[in-house]
Amino acid sequence: MTTPAAPNVPFLDVLDPAFDFDAPEVYAAQAESWYADSPFGLLVLRYEEASDLLRDRRLTHDGRRYLEMHGITSGPIHDWFVPMIVNHDGDVHRRLRGLMNKAFTARRITRLRPFVRERAEELTDGLDDGGTHDFVAEFGIRLPLAVMCRLLGVRPEDYDLFGTWTADLGLIFSLSGGGDVVARLERAVDGLNDYADHLIDDKLVRPSDDLSSDLVAAYQAGDGQVSREELRNLLVTLVFAAHDTTRHQLANAMVVFARHPEQWVLLGRRPELVSQAVEEVMRWQPSSTSIYRFAAEDFTYKGLAVEKGMYLTMCVKAAQRDPRAYKDAGRFDITEVRELPSLQFGGGPHHCLGAALARVEVGEALSVLAARLGPPSLMGPPAWPGPLGIQGPETLPLRFGPGLTRPERP
Repeated sequence: MTTPAAPNVPFLDVLDPAFDFDAPEVYAAQAESWYADSPFGLLVLRYEEASDLLRDRRLTHDGRRYLEMHGITSGPIHDWFVPMIVNHDGDVHRRLRGLMNKAFTARRITRLRPFVRERAEELTDGLDDGGTHDFVAEFGIRLPLAVMCRLLGVRPEDYDLFGTWTADLGLIFSLSGGGDVVARLERAVDGLNDYADHLIDDKLVRPSDDLSSDLVAAYQAGDGQVSREELRNLLVTLVFAAHDTTRHQLANAMVVFARHPEQWVLLGRRPELVSQAVEEVMRWQPSSTSIYRFAAEDFTYKGLAVEKGMYLTMCVKAAQRDPRAYKDAGRFDITEVRELPSLQFGGGPHHCLGAALARVEVGEALSVLAARLGPPSLMGPPAWPGPLGIQGPETLPLRFGPGLTRPERP
């Protein structure tokens, strides 16, 4: 017999400004139950259940319903987010995903790696003076922005203009934060829509070896693979996928290593650990701390009656510290081989296409930084946004210690 959520299920007030997924109450709730209640729906706290539900096709993104929860029923945010590829399933999703798979190839990512390395080295030069730097502004934003622009074929002279908008797109998952979030997001969507239209027109007459040109060629073929409106939406969504989460993950990595300097020193001495370091950073401090879903139908999961329309949030950060899933889950250790994959890239047919590129960017950045510079030290508290959605400090004052090959400055 199906049973509703138990009346004594743990409650976590994630809308409290002081709430933190690192708090002991979160892991006490996780020990008690695989899910908790919250002001807006159920929170899935354990790895196995979060992984299952991210792949469960009885759950959907339902972008329209998500925006309605936050009072948005029309306008530029609505017109961008609702038709986004992740908010489609079935034939439409397969068609658009197939197009992206052809353009977003492993070969293209491999060819980008030398550029990522070169750009990481150039940006590290600016941090190699023993002074205090805002890592977000001087490295975290600039590396993925340069890579994304190179991937899409955006002109270098447009990087700064482009970056102003791309940094705000991730606010789509922070609408509960209030303030000026909606206004910033609207400006970003309007600006990027206009830029995408100009980019399409440019690639129609001057195609080159980049992802935008490949997508424009599919549109130009006129065989129904993609419409002009869908193409514009895909390009804006790629900007979001390729920049925002990676910039936050880079900053999150610095926070983690500042708190575990011995691990940074170890990485500098053993560069072969970089792939494990990337995975451990994403496990410990993911940029996507939570992923939402709506129930598309009534069903039962592990005794819980899930009703159509129910809102569930997979708490990625908590799930990735679940001791049922990971050995020594409460310890950050780049030497530990973690067999279970990160949840922040989703699962099933909606698994993030940019996951491989994000790993390359974070890996090359950590490799260069740890080889050149000593451990980072926080020179002020990180400025964190709310706990839900895409998370990373907006500013991050850091000072790097002397590296293995750099003498200490007076």
